[in-house]
Amino acid sequence: MKISITLFIFTLLIPSSCHQNSSVDNTYIDTIIPDLKPVIFAKGFISKDSISEFGSIFNKANDEFYFAIDSANKAYIKCSKYIDGKWTIPKTIVSDSTYSFNDPFLSNDENRLYYISNKPKDAQDTIKDYDIWYSQRIENGWSKPINAGTKINTDAHEYYISFTDNGAMYFASNKGKSDKRRRDFDIYTSEFRNGKFENPRKLNDAINSKRYEADVFIAPDESYIIFCAARKSGFGEGDLYISFKDKNGDWTPSKNMGATINTEAHELCPFVTKDGKYLFYTSKQDIYWVSAEIIDELKAESKKIN
Repeated sequence: MKISITLFIFTLLIPSSCHQNSSVDNTYIDTIIPDLKPVIFAKGFISKDSISEFGSIFNKANDEFYFAIDSANKAYIKCSKYIDGKWTIPKTIVSDSTYSFNDPFLSNDENRLYYISNKPKDAQDTIKDYDIWYSQRIENGWSKPINAGTKINTDAHEYYISFTDNGAMYFASNKGKSDKRRRDFDIYTSEFRNGKFENPRKLNDAINSKRYEADVFIAPDESYIIFCAARKSGFGEGDLYISFKDKNGDWTPSKNMGATINTEAHELCPFVTKDGKYLFYTSKQDIYWVSAEIIDELKAESKKIN
């Protein structure tokens, strides 16, 4: 059932650290709770008509909300916090006068904030590509950007990050593509062992194709995967697709999430809240959310087919 209530009054200024160890309920900023029909998230407060928003996530306690915005062709990361029953005005927490930072995602212990950036690795780096970076949580905020390393990053682009419960990273890269197909990405996974990421492994053709696959969200238990793909059979520039693990632990052939989610525009940046209740994604330069029951419906359909 859709409930319509006036949005909270947002008054408090956000402190430099986007973290709060207080007891809160599961408030989600926007009090217009969606059902199986997607709606724009926190319109006028998070999703604004004049700005492009994308790459949104909540932390486990639902008292921190991170997202990226694109302004004047440069992206940066913002955060809002739930303090004393109110959500604070979003404050920029990762930015640069020259380089972009977007696609935020928290590590499992929430002590690292991962993101992507076109910032050079060092003074000798002249390759204009996007890498995966992170900031470490410190006493009064976040550390300066730290490159995730050469096991993950290459001289090509690495995009979007999500993690399983055991710390494996899923991400996209266009490494290995010819110059004629540099816009085509594939999805990879890298296990995390002994404090380091292992060599990435490309997912099979149940997920990847000869076209664009990126912006991957992996369920923490790896029971399903959602990603953006640009395929001829899609509805628009890029659609969200989903695949489930079958009883043998294999990925089922990926399925378009349908016209309820996908439009003639570009759908990207999927994220499911830690409590499994809501799916967030970006469409038409705004953040949308919808009941995650839509995933259950697609899973039931997938079982009928397979």
